Amino acid sequence: MNAIKKVPGGNGPRRQRSNPVTGCPLTAALAAIGGKWKLIIVYWLAESPKHFAALRRLMPSISQKVLTQQLGELIGDGIAQRRPKGPVPAPVEYSLTEYGQSVLPLLEEVRVWGNAHIERSTSQTR
Repeated sequence: MNAIKKVPGGNGPRRQRSNPVTGCPLTAALAAIGGKWKLIIVYWLAESPKHFAALRRLMPSISQKVLTQQLGELIGDGIAQRRPKGPVPAPVEYSLTEYGQSVLPLLEEVRVWGNAHIERSTSQTR
């Protein structure tokens, strides 16, 4: 019996994900930075480059699988970059790209809005 071996994908270059709704800027933006974790990851990477384990400590409720997926998507969209710090198996450091830093003003606006939303929500429950 001939067994077909699957070749692992490895850590090769990631391709940019396509916009599911062609020409829609909101869909494009949400595909790149939407979801529960991406803006939080961008927030921590804006502070300084981080190792994977440091990101896990900063976000204890994210699973290793989801963090890996979200970092991969951010890298694929050119927002974050992955840099090995020596020969294999080297620790890897993640940081924002120059393009990724263009997300920071939006991130700050979302953070300010979130604070106002928390205040509004807590004042309504009193």
